[in-house]
Amino acid sequence: MLRSDFRFLARHRVRWPEVDMQQIVFNGHYLTYADSAMMDFWRALALPYALSMQALGGDLYVRKATLEYHASAQLDDQLDIGVQVARLGRSSLTMTVGMFRDTRLLVSGELIYVFADPASQTSQPIPPSMRGVLDAFAAGEAMSRSAIGSWNDLGRDAGRLRRRVFVQEQGFGEAEEWDGRDEAALHAVVYNRLGEAIATGRLLQPGPGLGRIGRVCVEKSLRGGQFGAQVMAALEQAARQRGDRLLELHAQCQAEAFYRRIGYVADGEPFDEEGVPHILMVKPLQAD
Repeated sequence: MLRSDFRFLARHRVRWPEVDMQQIVFNGHYLTYADSAMMDFWRALALPYALSMQALGGDLYVRKATLEYHASAQLDDQLDIGVQVARLGRSSLTMTVGMFRDTRLLVSGELIYVFADPASQTSQPIPPSMRGVLDAFAAGEAMSRSAIGSWNDLGRDAGRLRRRVFVQEQGFGEAEEWDGRDEAALHAVVYNRLGEAIATGRLLQPGPGLGRIGRVCVEKSLRGGQFGAQVMAALEQAARQRGDRLLELHAQCQAEAFYRRIGYVADGEPFDEEGVPHILMVKPLQAD
């Protein structure tokens, strides 16, 4: 088993509570590492686990977990944990796990899951859509796609995601969220391969050559990936195509670093908007 065998690798740094008196990882923690890497694997598939399993009509239950120890991980080691599909049965999913320090294999393992009905916990066939996602990932295909359109085209999907994020999670009021500007805006939605909306944003034009991006959000369990940047790229491309020369947005201060990474700069001091600190950020656009 080689590190290069895995398309997906999750990073973990060994922490003090995970080691014994000799500062070597206690053997039981490696199963926790494997479970954590599995959740990161679903994120790499652009699948918010709970929502996706609900859409698929089942859930995955561990049937068997085995580990083989080749060498020990120690305090502060940076581990790369590879996860990949080894076999897809009728209702079972077998995953291979490899834990590496640099290129050295420390622990290898196998996790066997059964796809089952959550109520009765009886096995049922893995849905074709789930098989398609796993096969596409193994083939190196993209796990998401961007769509640009009107509120009439994309509002149902964008609205559901925005309600979960802004209203239910962040506590904004319905009146504040639905401000009457969606019908005049251009919307971007990122979809995963199950057709679920996982990120969205909108583009307004308050003046000639000026675009205003807003309502950017990503499904909670998928944040920290590329999906927010994917929405922004789609909106920026649409702004260029219609001739906008400058983009502006009101960023929540906690998200300022994200926007800085993709080329936006702060303009002025933070201000309060609906009880949440925001800051104006701008980005000049170059024509294609």
